[in-house]
Amino acid sequence: MSAPQTIYFNDYQPSDYTIGTCQLEFIIENSSTRVDNVMEIKRQNPHAKEIRLNGEMQDLELLWVNDTLYDESMYTLESDALTIPMDMDEARIRVITRIYPDENTALEGLYRSGGIWCTQNEPEGFRRITYFLDRPDVMTRFTTKIIASAQDCPVILSNGNLAGTATLENGKHIAVWEDPIPKPCYLFALVAGDLGSIHDTFVTMSGKKVALAIYCDKGNENKCHHAMRSLKKSMTWDEEVYGREYDLDVYNIVAVDSFNMGAMENKGLNIFNSHYVLADEECATDMDFMGIESVIAHEYFHNWTGNRITCRNWFELTLKEGLTVFRDQSFSADMNSQLIQRLDDVRSLRERQYVEDAGPTAHSIKPDHYIEINNFYTATVYEKGAEVIRMLHTLLCKDGFRRATDRYFENFDGQAVGTEEFLWAMQQDSPIDLAQFKRWYCQERTPTLAISSNYDAPTQTLTLKITQHIPKNTHNEEQLPYAMPFGLGLLDSNGREFELKSNNATILREGIVWIDGQVNELVFENITELPKLSLNRNFSAPVRIECDEIDYSFLMAHDTDGFVRYEAAQQFAISTLQAMMDGQEVSVAYLSAYGKILEDVSIEAMYKAQLLELPTISMMMQFQEIIDVESIHEALEKLKRLIALRFTAIIAKEVQSLYEPTNSSIDAVSMGKRALRNRLMALWMSLGDEECASLCKHYYDESTSMTDRLAMLDLLENYAPHLAKPAFANFYERHSDNTLVMNKYFTLLASCRREGTLERVIALQEDKAFDEKVPNLVRALIGSFARNLVAFHEISGSGYDFIADKIIEIDGFNPQIASGLAGAFKSYEKLSPIQKEKMGRALERIKDHPNLSNNVNEIVNKILNN
Repeated sequence: MSAPQTIYFNDYQPSDYTIGTCQLEFIIENSSTRVDNVMEIKRQNPHAKEIRLNGEMQDLELLWVNDTLYDESMYTLESDALTIPMDMDEARIRVITRIYPDENTALEGLYRSGGIWCTQNEPEGFRRITYFLDRPDVMTRFTTKIIASAQDCPVILSNGNLAGTATLENGKHIAVWEDPIPKPCYLFALVAGDLGSIHDTFVTMSGKKVALAIYCDKGNENKCHHAMRSLKKSMTWDEEVYGREYDLDVYNIVAVDSFNMGAMENKGLNIFNSHYVLADEECATDMDFMGIESVIAHEYFHNWTGNRITCRNWFELTLKEGLTVFRDQSFSADMNSQLIQRLDDVRSLRERQYVEDAGPTAHSIKPDHYIEINNFYTATVYEKGAEVIRMLHTLLCKDGFRRATDRYFENFDGQAVGTEEFLWAMQQDSPIDLAQFKRWYCQERTPTLAISSNYDAPTQTLTLKITQHIPKNTHNEEQLPYAMPFGLGLLDSNGREFELKSNNATILREGIVWIDGQVNELVFENITELPKLSLNRNFSAPVRIECDEIDYSFLMAHDTDGFVRYEAAQQFAISTLQAMMDGQEVSVAYLSAYGKILEDVSIEAMYKAQLLELPTISMMMQFQEIIDVESIHEALEKLKRLIALRFTAIIAKEVQSLYEPTNSSIDAVSMGKRALRNRLMALWMSLGDEECASLCKHYYDESTSMTDRLAMLDLLENYAPHLAKPAFANFYERHSDNTLVMNKYFTLLASCRREGTLERVIALQEDKAFDEKVPNLVRALIGSFARNLVAFHEISGSGYDFIADKIIEIDGFNPQIASGLAGAFKSYEKLSPIQKEKMGRALERIKDHPNLSNNVNEIVNKILNN
């Protein structure tokens, strides 16, 4: 293979040519698909003399330019491109190719899986379908004719509106789809197969009736209704909050099992990983239901933030993804609980993106270079990108942000733009110059705010010193201070907030100050006593906080900001665990503060479950210079036992009072009760108590909720394996023919923290329900083991070798999934010398494997060369 090529943002140039319209005809056969592509080309660069069309993994059969049939001497065909001399301002190019969907195991372009033909074209899959200018800044109107067997493919779908159908005499039928709205080719979609469906309608705010449909494998239709309800709620919300109305006559969703991503926002034809569509109370967890609602909304919201306005190049990916994640987070908060959604968002950011930001693959939300763009669909681009948008929303307030987004839509509809255009729209309504704020787009790593205070009783003033510590980037270069909104509360001894008054601080509104200096000294007046500090309220900025003056016990008991109260509980637990790992006794103050939360009957159940959550191993690893997973795991288990011993009676009573075995409804109260009971059961089971273990098995047997059944299985597997075996056998017998539920089965077993997990995972690869070619199953079994930090980092290094073997194997047919697994090695630099040497050998073995994909090559080399 040729050496990987690095692509740089600074090298971006607009396309020499554009494609105004494209007429596609697909003739789908069992062995191959014939693609007839007619493009109307216009020259944009008058100096251009040839057009280079991207294309790979296809056979070129015929080529015409205008009415001239070209022979091989008239063009240049390479493995990844078709270059045609073209010294003319306009031309019609017709190219006929043949592709082989059955052989497309990478699941990019057009592929067939489980008898269904479907596409995935973002970011660069369309070049596997036909020769084209495969780049997001080429906006084209597509018309698509599909010809397929009426028996094998009674459903044939593409983008836009259905223009016509016909039945042919040879057992085939035709559908023609017209999309009136220009789009880049990465948004092209096609689905063909024998599918079941449900249907509904939605009437937009202007009175237009939109036909809605969700397609799935036959027999799963009843599992689509939650997704349909979520879609209709999303459409209503986008009209009410952003004034965005849907623009086509139809909106189709298709659920498929074999899909590399979560979902894809193709114009008018969203294609989803079935995990984010199919759900009922028998087979889906509370988290599944919430996830479906969120992802359905995310893809729908892309209609305006991603489709109508798209990114001009892939460096600008956060333009559509960061903004749309923020929108789907806001939607979920409005549909459910603002506080719980915020805690979920922050937890996800810190578990995934903070780790990414601290490691060898760190990058800004707008990267300046890449080798393989598939590697940049990351927590940084998505979740950190959403936090940057949230800071703008905080700065502009709700009404100002709405005006700014209206301006963005009005000025750039139908265009491929960049973050500069979006920030221009924000700037018009911003009370503050955004020049410094833009650093969030181009700098990497997570800043730390070091905070100290000085209280002067005679003058009743508090001086708050906030110093920004900005880490160097991955090139060891210095970075500059950020500008950000910062949530701040000063509390008196009863928990009441002082009004923020200052002559030198920029107070955006009550509780929000603006920070932009390397060192900021803010003086607040009329503070009648030494206050308690409540910092980064509502997680107003994606930063770390260092402050020795925080009274965790007080904030856990009194802070009115839900996030800070949760954060105090987390940080108190982290400091307690760190002390335990240093050989100290457990903090009595921490146990007392924890007990007060446990005993407080006024706290809503779901929030209490969050407050009682202990830090994860992954979170604790972020505070270690040299990672020691075993010591973290031992400290966590010891702390669980100490809490459970001290509060056994309270825990047991609460568990039994919350037990509702026949309640599987997904209202907020029911989900909160389940979350709290399962949190408490996890504490109780840590004691190894046989009575509790029997109760856990009893709860598994009786419960009708998948959330409860999985929670009890997990606890049995980790703490009472003698009872887990019959429970898992029962679970397998009930669900072995349901791939979605078997994903959960494999995930639980691969996540077990007991000895022997690797051997069990290896054996499970032979299970008839496992298929290495299905990405969801690989993520469930192999991916879950790679994320199982106790088993993966087992001292022998066998976990490293196993995952390295799987990366090499899977890279041969699906590089995207393989590179995702490679992320497990990102902790390499922080390991102990013994483990680092073992992981290093595994990484070198991957790197030296012949024909390694660019996807895996880029990740592995960044880790080794950090």
